[in-house]
Amino acid sequence: MTDDKDVLRDVWFGRIPTCFTLYQDEITEREAEPYYLLLPRISYLTLVTDKVKKHFQKVLRQEEVSEIWFEYEGTPLKWHYPIGLLFDLHASNTALPWSITVHFKNFPEKDLLHCHSKDVIEAHFMACIKEADALKHKSQVINEMQKKDHKQLWMGLQNGKY
Repeated sequence: MTDDKDVLRDVWFGRIPTCFTLYQDEITEREAEPYYLLLPRISYLTLVTDKVKKHFQKVLRQEEVSEIWFEYEGTPLKWHYPIGLLFDLHASNTALPWSITVHFKNFPEKDLLHCHSKDVIEAHFMACIKEADALKHKSQVINEMQKKDHKQLWMGLQNGKY
């Protein structure tokens, strides 16, 4: 029988190979090369936006750039859902790598929430953890943790450290 720690470690290190491509109607100064990443299933797309943005901003006209957002086959991807959930909902039956389209214009106001900072992501993540703990353990686990433990949990997710 596998130990719980082994299962937790396997879940933590689950990755999805992903190819980010720039939407063809984005105005570019030259052709944009695709950007490949191994995305952690338990993380959020907004935690990799800086890397993706840095890669594609080399070919974009800066005056044309607004808020970055992602889509898969015409469906905007919600930043507040974990990457693994997004993959399972939209692309689990497709060949890898998962192809995600990157947009810098025409933010879909009706379909997506804005995410203005990493503080928003952290607050959402902690709210989800607290909700899950309330349902599973009647809030005993989170309530026994100190503020520094909450921060360590978030930093571990953000930096991919188990």
